[in-house]
Amino acid sequence: MHKHHSHNHNHSTTSNIKIAFLLNFSFAIIEIIGGLFINSIAIISDALHDLGDSFSLGLSWFLDKYSKKDANLKYSYGYKRYSLLAALINSIILIVGSIFILSEAIPRLLNPEPTNPKGMIAFAILGIIINGLAVLRLKKGSSLNEKVVSWHLMEDLLGWIAVLIAGIVMSFTNIYILDPILSTIITLYILFNVIKNLNKTFSLFLQAVPEGYDLREIEKNILSIRNVLNTHHIHIWSLDSEKHVFTAHLVVNDSTSLEDIKKIKKKVKVYLQSLENIEHVTLEIEQENEDCSISDDI
Repeated sequence: MHKHHSHNHNHSTTSNIKIAFLLNFSFAIIEIIGGLFINSIAIISDALHDLGDSFSLGLSWFLDKYSKKDANLKYSYGYKRYSLLAALINSIILIVGSIFILSEAIPRLLNPEPTNPKGMIAFAILGIIINGLAVLRLKKGSSLNEKVVSWHLMEDLLGWIAVLIAGIVMSFTNIYILDPILSTIITLYILFNVIKNLNKTFSLFLQAVPEGYDLREIEKNILSIRNVLNTHHIHIWSLDSEKHVFTAHLVVNDSTSLEDIKKIKKKVKVYLQSLENIEHVTLEIEQENEDCSISDDI
């Protein structure tokens, strides 16, 4: 029964990301055509950002299925890390796109060009509706992936509200510099967040300890378990930012019985379950004077 519920949740997650992808991609194409037509660098910059989002959502949609493939002799942990590969590719695409937009927007700060404020208002209203629908759809999801995408689309929604305000202002004045100013601010904000996320992705690729875990605190709690004398080689790393792997060597007294060892392992696993997202646990039990190093004498 539990597995059936999990299957439905996975299907819902894929469906939500699919709908968000279709909405985003369709609107990005409309934006590019419209942005060129009304000569708005702010809308063109958002269009390229939306294309990056669409690519991200498309990869997430594909990899959401692909990463659920079962483990095999080649990928013993399964295919979960493919989702990190998507994050890396998407981040690089967004950085390149942002640099291109800044190269177009900054010269316009010095020489502003006329734009069509009515067209900006029309696109802003459409953008608010489409991104609003996508945010509402994904906000219902409970997975970390859906929440991250939801916040990304929320960022787009706020950007379109800013474009709407600029369009209204330019309808009554000739302050055309608002368009490149808006484009530059939105792009710099996106660039800052993309680089921050890229740093997190690199950390996970390099098997850094996931955020929110304190190895010293974990070691302290394990040592508080009866009959555990010492612990070393404690490692936590992430498969895909959501599912983590834990390994440790636990040292016990030479006289510790097999029954007590079973109790120790059970207590450690119960404790680790309280930390959330730790999916794989490997514990090696050693006696006091045992050498755990790999040597040529084996």
